[in-house]
Amino acid sequence: MRNLIFASMVTLLLATVPACGQATPAQKSKTAATAKAAWTAPRTPDGQPDLEGVWTNNSVTPLQRPKELAGKEFYTDAELAQIQARERERLNRDYDEGEGEPPANHSGVEGAPLENVHYDHAQFGLDWLQTRVAWNRRTSLIVGPEGTIPPLTPEARKRLAEIAAKEKGHEFDGPENRPLAARCIARPTAGPPLLPTRYNSNLQIVQGRGYVAIETEEIHDARIIPLDGRAHLPRNIRQWMGDSVGHWEGNTLVIDTTNFTDQNPFPGAQNLHVTERLTRVDEETILYQFTVEDPEMWVKPWSGEVPIKKLSDSLYEYACHEGNYGLANTLRGARVAEAEAAAKGAPR
Repeated sequence: MRNLIFASMVTLLLATVPACGQATPAQKSKTAATAKAAWTAPRTPDGQPDLEGVWTNNSVTPLQRPKELAGKEFYTDAELAQIQARERERLNRDYDEGEGEPPANHSGVEGAPLENVHYDHAQFGLDWLQTRVAWNRRTSLIVGPEGTIPPLTPEARKRLAEIAAKEKGHEFDGPENRPLAARCIARPTAGPPLLPTRYNSNLQIVQGRGYVAIETEEIHDARIIPLDGRAHLPRNIRQWMGDSVGHWEGNTLVIDTTNFTDQNPFPGAQNLHVTERLTRVDEETILYQFTVEDPEMWVKPWSGEVPIKKLSDSLYEYACHEGNYGLANTLRGARVAEAEAAAKGAPR
């Protein structure tokens, strides 16, 4: 059995996860109410609600609700317990057999996801269950009856189709033609909004007088958020993660972000506006809520939430550029393919 050490660690980690559905709803409600009443939100030396520390939004909950769960916003406790059991079985099977091959039909219905050809995540300690999971009963991070990103506006569909047509056949011309994530420039999950990623879904919050800083481990992106009531930057100044300004509403940090480029985090969105709300609800948890809107991109705003859990570890450097062999190899492979195609078409 490979990865024996990791398997032992995960077994110990998962043993601490309480089984769901063992207490009655009344018992759990009473326990939660008692704990909430007894807990007082800590403060920083200058009086801000204390959000500092290393956290994770690591989650197996998808951003959008699967079609088969349409109209179902929450799992029951028993259903969540089944999901946790299946995840444990999956990881144990991975330790014994490996992560699995991608599906032959590339549909993602059977086998491992296509991205798993990158490497076997569990082998390197990067599987979801090899760190703390922010379990919750939601069927999607997006809240509401639909649980999905709203439809594009007609103008957005036309704009994106024109961009796709212009890029077709040039996807591998050079590094500038590759996605921002492949170039280690920006990852959409760093947002805002902050969303779980396949691995390294960790972030660190640091507070100082008049500022809050949020750094995401992947890919070492940091936002310095002023709290002094200043206005946003002029509209002609666009940034990968937008321009964030914040303020406190009671114990909730509210962050308003505009001035995004049209390339990140939602390519094609030209007037993106994101509102985030971070509320520390207990010693181990921040409730993270967000709303995304761009009336020229989607027919209506959409919102989501995910619990963020405390970690006792440090935030480690994600050296994306230093290990970015994939970009060079992708372009090299494209040149080889072009040479082979030219040789086949050349007269003998």
